[in-house]
Amino acid sequence: MFTGIVQGTAEVIAIHEKKDFRTHRIRLPVTALEGLQSGASIAHNGCCLTVTHIENDLVDFDLMQETLNVTNLGALAVGDSVNFERAARFGDEIGGHAMSGHILCTAEVVDVISSENNRRIRFSLPDKWQKYLFTKGYIGIDGISLTIGHVEANAFDVNLIPETLQRTNIGTRKIGDRVNIEIDPQTQAIVDTVENLLPDMLLRIQNQE
Repeated sequence: MFTGIVQGTAEVIAIHEKKDFRTHRIRLPVTALEGLQSGASIAHNGCCLTVTHIENDLVDFDLMQETLNVTNLGALAVGDSVNFERAARFGDEIGGHAMSGHILCTAEVVDVISSENNRRIRFSLPDKWQKYLFTKGYIGIDGISLTIGHVEANAFDVNLIPETLQRTNIGTRKIGDRVNIEIDPQTQAIVDTVENLLPDMLLRIQNQE
């Protein structure tokens, strides 16, 4: 489990390609290495990946083709940076919201509005996921726990404070970029439950009339 509180960014040092498979090597800051072992989970732009090899501050992760297809990790190049978060431990403060590290889709940046102390970014989500968008609801964007601002059809925006812009890579996002999206699991569960039960409830009401 993750909290959506990104711990920093890590540079992609090397990418090794195989058929329907890829290995990423990133350089983690020393502060993120304590107790790290092979098999541990670290989120890259919100996507949960497993540590496969550690060499000093260089850490390897394997990515299957499905991960490369569904997320923005397949578009990474050497020199790019990813948001990282180590898996939450029992007793850790949940400063954001509970996140699984399972990316549902990517969203496109369609507008960026900057001011002196704030930045607002607007995204376009695939139509099939728009039912989970609610003003003031939670959403995970490249692993960052954020609150949804304005919603209009399948588009939504978020407001970013300087701390978020400094700590993560979202400040580099521009129109046309794609970000990883994880919908708040509780929101998804509630919407799906209502959607599944509502037709039957309406039918029962109609039969009682």
